[in-house]
Amino acid sequence: MPTGARASGQRGRRETASMERVTVGMAAAVGAFFCFTLMNVFAKLLAANHSVVEIAFYRNFIAIIPFLIAIFVFGRREILVLKSKPMLVGVRAVVGTLSLCATFYAYSLMPMADTTVLMFTSSLFIPVLGVIFLKESVGPWRWAAVVVGFIGVLVMARPTGNVYALGIAVALGAACLHATLQIILRYLGQFERPVSIAFYFFLIGVIVTAIPLPFVAVRPTADEIPLLLGVGLSGAGAQWLLSTAFSHAKAAIVTVFNYSSIVWATLFGWLIWSEWPLPHVIIGALIVIGSNLLMIWREARLGRVTGARVRAEL
Repeated sequence: MPTGARASGQRGRRETASMERVTVGMAAAVGAFFCFTLMNVFAKLLAANHSVVEIAFYRNFIAIIPFLIAIFVFGRREILVLKSKPMLVGVRAVVGTLSLCATFYAYSLMPMADTTVLMFTSSLFIPVLGVIFLKESVGPWRWAAVVVGFIGVLVMARPTGNVYALGIAVALGAACLHATLQIILRYLGQFERPVSIAFYFFLIGVIVTAIPLPFVAVRPTADEIPLLLGVGLSGAGAQWLLSTAFSHAKAAIVTVFNYSSIVWATLFGWLIWSEWPLPHVIIGALIVIGSNLLMIWREARLGRVTGARVRAEL
């Protein structure tokens, strides 16, 4: 075979393999965000009878089991090793636990689709926090996206008076905590392994949520046990699928699939709670999502999209 033809064939095989990897990454991303939505559905169902602290405890307790198996059965002791920032890992775990509780509480207060869209505002808080804590430079494109995004929130909130005041406040608080997690992860990722950060998040999360458990826990019924298992298993599944997605496709591609969660949230809200977004929610959602996509596009052009925002939700 001529040298040119051989080189062309090898190049074609590499391109095909690369396309297959990206396809796997995109499929895993869709599955991950479906699992995240499913986790929130289970939490919303449980919140009718259980504290969000109790739900978060079961979520973390079940999700840490694969890590414990890896460490003590398969000898992956390196997961336990923190290189240089143990205090910051602890702070990340506490903030992550508060974020998880706030997220579950927000979903218990408002319709699925409304809450999901408000969670997207976490990326709008990031430039502000980046300027304050990381001394990052933020250009006019990103500031414009932030302003437009919060205009979308105002449209959703209907300043005329018909608002979910507490639900919106809790959802925006959860989104701000998610953004804080990304800021922490941007810095922490330079020093610690992601698998170790995730393990200590679950471990500390179990401990923190276990402290108030005697005061808030309610004995689950037989019908609720599958829901509690579902919270943990869907959260763990989302983590594995998202890791797979980032290992096969660029972060900019994976991050865009985050917006598939609005489809799943709307579908579950309609099927289970007969919820359907009102026109002002749909208009506000389009504005918020548009501002997010503008920011992703800009960050991708600058080569700074890391996907840490969605990883922060694990």
